[in-house]
Amino acid sequence: MKRLPMVALLLASMTAPAAAQGVPGQSAPATAGPSDAIPARLQGITIQQKLNTQIPLDLHFHDETGRDVALRQYFSDRPVILNLVYFRCGMLCPQVVEGLARSLQHLTFQVGKEYTVLTVSFDPGDTPAGAVEKKAIALKELGQSGAAKGWHFLTGDESSIRALTDAVGFVYRWDAASQQFFHAAGIMVLTPEGKLSRYFYGIQFDSADLRLGLVEASHDRIGSVVDAVLLFCCRYDASTGKYDWLAGRLLSLAGLLTLGIMAAFLYVLTRSEPNHPRPG
Repeated sequence: MKRLPMVALLLASMTAPAAAQGVPGQSAPATAGPSDAIPARLQGITIQQKLNTQIPLDLHFHDETGRDVALRQYFSDRPVILNLVYFRCGMLCPQVVEGLARSLQHLTFQVGKEYTVLTVSFDPGDTPAGAVEKKAIALKELGQSGAAKGWHFLTGDESSIRALTDAVGFVYRWDAASQQFFHAAGIMVLTPEGKLSRYFYGIQFDSADLRLGLVEASHDRIGSVVDAVLLFCCRYDASTGKYDWLAGRLLSLAGLLTLGIMAAFLYVLTRSEPNHPRPG
């Protein structure tokens, strides 16, 4: 499977806090060189794709107000972006949340209208007070009115956290020596029914890819004709977490467009030709 540049792993090797950005089926891929160059404590830290898997919607967490909530109430008629972080993280997690907010700025879709965002802490020691603080920072970065009703920050107990992280393939580990979690960086897009549809990796997310992921996850309930054409010409690559152009479909689309232009030209030409009377 293809290996990618791992920004989080670079950060881990350069600073005391450690984290690893994973790709499907890999354990803490290296930025370059053999896999044995990966520090032992980062081995196994990854995000394993579980596409089309139904997550357990009856799991209970606490929202920013401390109210008990079930995941089910956030899934109804629109897709959901899920990202897993922990609020006491001082390095990678804030970058993931801020990177997501910046990516969402470039979407014409509105948080809380066309889609929902769930930021869930995988640290059972995090509290609703921490969720309030992190939500305020994220909403300020996003700068979108009304987003507070559509972007939720949740905390939970160990059993709910483990059930959710296992369901989405998010592998992390507590490191007693550094008193922090080693974890991967990425987000998931889920269908309105709660099935995993797309994974995107890193701390910066391409807005075009994210838009296509939301359109697909919504079962085409959101988006435009242009999005439909782009999805026809693109294919989601699970090994990279990105959309790739399909040359064959591009050529087919180009051929259809050419035929359409030629047909329109011939139609205009025949309509504009002067109608001379026939000889008696």
